[in-house]
Amino acid sequence: MELYKLTAHELNNLLVEKKASSFEITTSIYERIEKLNKKINSYITLTKELALQKAEKVDKKISKGEKISSISGIPIAIKDVISTRDIRTTCGSKILSNYIPIYDATVIEKFKKEDVIILGKTNMDEFAMGSSTENSAYGVCRNPWNTSTIPGGSSGGSAACVAADFAIMSLGSDTGGSIRQPASMCGVVGLKPTYGRVSRYGLVAFASSLDQIGTFTKDIEDCAILLNMIAGHDPMDSTSVVKEVPNYTQYLKNDAQKVKVGIPKEYFVKGTDKEVEKAILNSIETFKKLGAEIVEVSLPHTEYAVAAYYIIAPAEASSNLARYDGVHYGFRTENRGHLPASQQAGKTEDRKISSIVDMYEKTRDEGFGEEVKRRIMLGTYALSSGYYEAYYLKALKVRTLIKNDFDKAFKKCDVIVTPVSPTPAFKIGEKISDPLQMYLSDIFTIPVNLAGLPAISIPCGFSKGGLPIGLQIIGKPFDEGQILRTAYTFEQNTEYHNKKPKI
Repeated sequence: MELYKLTAHELNNLLVEKKASSFEITTSIYERIEKLNKKINSYITLTKELALQKAEKVDKKISKGEKISSISGIPIAIKDVISTRDIRTTCGSKILSNYIPIYDATVIEKFKKEDVIILGKTNMDEFAMGSSTENSAYGVCRNPWNTSTIPGGSSGGSAACVAADFAIMSLGSDTGGSIRQPASMCGVVGLKPTYGRVSRYGLVAFASSLDQIGTFTKDIEDCAILLNMIAGHDPMDSTSVVKEVPNYTQYLKNDAQKVKVGIPKEYFVKGTDKEVEKAILNSIETFKKLGAEIVEVSLPHTEYAVAAYYIIAPAEASSNLARYDGVHYGFRTENRGHLPASQQAGKTEDRKISSIVDMYEKTRDEGFGEEVKRRIMLGTYALSSGYYEAYYLKALKVRTLIKNDFDKAFKKCDVIVTPVSPTPAFKIGEKISDPLQMYLSDIFTIPVNLAGLPAISIPCGFSKGGLPIGLQIIGKPFDEGQILRTAYTFEQNTEYHNKKPKI
């Protein structure tokens, strides 16, 4: 039995029945990583020794007859933007290449209490800025379905490692589609919860009003199980909502009767790949056959979402990334001209720093990648004197209009179904030199973040080239249960989630 292929709930049954050990499960995954990850580059840091120690601890508990939770002893990967105590956290950036956090994110604390096995930290676009995981200081991540294509981004490593069976589950973060888009392109399940449903404490900030930790899993049942573990109020996070967390597995019913599925006409536009559109229309027909009621809804301000997002997100990033100055922690330029000549290495005339401001500039120039610098400059400009009201304030007003559109639409339906991405995974290097085309990859996912809503990506088809296509199901605030029920019904009546890449 190839343990790495199984889901978390299948492995939990084996653990409880003592038919497999956590050590065996974890070892099988590391063996696969060591054999095949060179082709994918889905990890930045691996924590094999710590993981195997934890696995042995879980096995001892089981042998003593102690109860374990549904994810105890299950190997999980963590996006490298989530703080892990004593484990390097780089955010995919050179500027944090040597940063070892002294604290755990709340989600990591929850995992440790449940004896979850942390495999390592996954590759990502630097500071979660990108749609392809090509903007990593640690090399491009590749799609397991076709290694010449991107896995999506910014959580490409977290999606790719689940698709490739390098992890049973993983965590990512979603600011404008960074969970759903790579989930779609890698053929796995990716959930972005409602803003405030999962604690953001310990999530290194990109755009604080948009960022949300979420999940990657092999199926919907695992998604519900993992959400149960990470959801809930956290006093350490001021944006965390005080709201009871239901048992999400209770929503896993194969039943679409009386579910009203909204189809927004604005999401079926020119520029969407014909194969993607066909897969989504076929999915809508599937819901019809299963007894769902299909209703047309309108989200009229959708066309302004990308423009609003690329003012709001860079503006918040400009503020959040100001802390990386080479003084407090992380990378500092090797230019050491402020020291006495006797302590300098190399030619002093080439390494001269004229002032502390000069040191800040050189550190940030050398430490940040091109996309991060681009967004810092965009954000700083939008917030500058004379432009704040013209750009940032106007973008916030558009954000309110987009949220109002969803509120009106949800008066007519229970969930909204759309594409996740306009295209299947594209070739590595195809859009990296055209930022505007890259930004449009998130055109169907960005509105959800602006409105703070929950949404999921599930496999719904394949292109002629064999690349996965994802279906996005959007829900009302804190109605993850309805999303999971709808997604579970679709999954139980289709076979897309059963197909796996051949690496």
